[in-house]
Amino acid sequence: MRHSLKSRLFAATIRQRRSLRESEAAFIVLATIAGFAAGLLTNLQAFVAHTIQHLLYGVTINRLSALGSIHHPWKLLALPLAGLTLVGIARLLRKRARAPIDVVEANALHGGRIPASDNLVIAAQTIVSNGAGASVGLEAAYAQTGGGLASLLGQWFKLRRNDLRTLVGSGAGAAVGAAFGAPVTGAFYAFEIVIGNYTPAAIAPVMAAALAAASVTRWLGVEPYLIATTANRTLTLGDYLAYGALGLACAVIGIAIMRLVALAEQGVHAIKPIEGWRPVIGGLLLIPIAWLSPQSLSAGHGALHLDLVLHPAIGFLATVLLLKIAASVVSLSFGFRGGLFFASLFLGSLVGQIFAGLVNLAGLGIILDPNDAALVGMAALSVSIVGGPMTLAILMLETTHDFALMGVVLTATLISSAFTREAFGYSFSTWRLHLRGSNVKSPRDIGWSMKLTAGRMMRRDFVTVPCASSVAAFRAQVALGSASKAVLLDPHGHYRGIVETAAAYSPAVKDAAPLTGLAILADETLSPDTGIRDMLRRFDRLAADEMAVVDADGCVLGIVTEKHARRRYFEEVETAQREMFGET
Repeated sequence: MRHSLKSRLFAATIRQRRSLRESEAAFIVLATIAGFAAGLLTNLQAFVAHTIQHLLYGVTINRLSALGSIHHPWKLLALPLAGLTLVGIARLLRKRARAPIDVVEANALHGGRIPASDNLVIAAQTIVSNGAGASVGLEAAYAQTGGGLASLLGQWFKLRRNDLRTLVGSGAGAAVGAAFGAPVTGAFYAFEIVIGNYTPAAIAPVMAAALAAASVTRWLGVEPYLIATTANRTLTLGDYLAYGALGLACAVIGIAIMRLVALAEQGVHAIKPIEGWRPVIGGLLLIPIAWLSPQSLSAGHGALHLDLVLHPAIGFLATVLLLKIAASVVSLSFGFRGGLFFASLFLGSLVGQIFAGLVNLAGLGIILDPNDAALVGMAALSVSIVGGPMTLAILMLETTHDFALMGVVLTATLISSAFTREAFGYSFSTWRLHLRGSNVKSPRDIGWSMKLTAGRMMRRDFVTVPCASSVAAFRAQVALGSASKAVLLDPHGHYRGIVETAAAYSPAVKDAAPLTGLAILADETLSPDTGIRDMLRRFDRLAADEMAVVDADGCVLGIVTEKHARRRYFEEVETAQREMFGET
């Protein structure tokens, strides 16, 4: 009886998995479930982080960054204590041979597969960092847990690679949408930042997940992320030009921040004695910054709203901007976990208000509203750092309900995005992956190309000839028509080039001529882990038909032909394109 029940349950599970793989409606239902879960997890993490801030700093209704001052400076010791907690977590995880996989890396390289432990590690580190006041946002934890749970669901149901990537994007986007109470923003976040493309097959599940997550936020009574704007305005061509210049300025500042974080991180890693204690030292460095301006603490949502209401002087805004950048750089380079998305919104609002103040003082005949400029700056700077121009434009629309502002927001975000791509080429998440040695420049799926290595595509049935042989000896060993080429080896079995059979049989070549005189590509080889794109670039550069694959000692392992490499590449590209558009 028990065996029969297990058999029926197993059969039902198999049928359900098949249904999810074949039915679009079933997949939408699964995405909706992932969205509900992402919404719950997002609000739970926000509650935990706010509770930590309440316990450490006495924050109640207000946000931590909205505090006017730190009345008891000793409370800032929470920052190095949080660093000590992160050191403890790192010690517990010291046996791990790799860094945790985030949602962007998972979708770009691993087909959406994220281990459950990675979700817990990233969420715990981010909540500790943000809760103690480090200048990082919770979006890393939100997106990771939302996308990570979706990944686990998809892996359990054994979804196809592209379906799993879509589900991960749905979960991550839903989590971000829940954080702002902005479902359309969450959907665009999924498409632009986690999935990497817009496809008809993905629209319904992504939107269903985002709506489900946003409904959870509203059901829990959490106030949406709303910003008041100017009720009546007339935007002229001069306004568009001014906001376009603001978008360009935000792109330059965004690139500078990303490079500054990388340089600081490299410099900190170079100081070996502090390697294991970086978060503690970072926490100590944050104390004077936070004491000078509490607005540098945490992500900055509270300070953002406060400054929009109070309209501080340009000098004050510039000081806060520099301190906030310093706090973000210290937090990230010294090992605190979190993202720059939420922090970049605050930084962008500061840049926008400073820009508006300077333009209004310049007497150019253009008067910019500080709140409008702050919103444009928020979108433009976030686009430079995070990517996703439509994501930020829609966020401004959903948080302000101001359609009139959309034109200048889109102008600034598109200029910022285009300049950042042209001058830098990375978002903050892909830039950090690049520094770790990855080729990822976007969340688009390139994991399939990782399988196309020289070691996997090489042929092992190749002809070898001693390099000391003469042309006559070659002709005796390799009959015309039996092989198109032969690999030359020295007495130790090391690679010394390739000889084309047709060249060796040319009437112009004498029998006694040394074979090495006909060798080509003697200094050009492939390693077993050479990727397909690198291979194709080398074939183009060398105008070669085939290349040898050698090991670290120079011994030949096989031969890769250009024809086979290109055929395999185009086959995989075609397969990926079909999966992307939901074709079978």
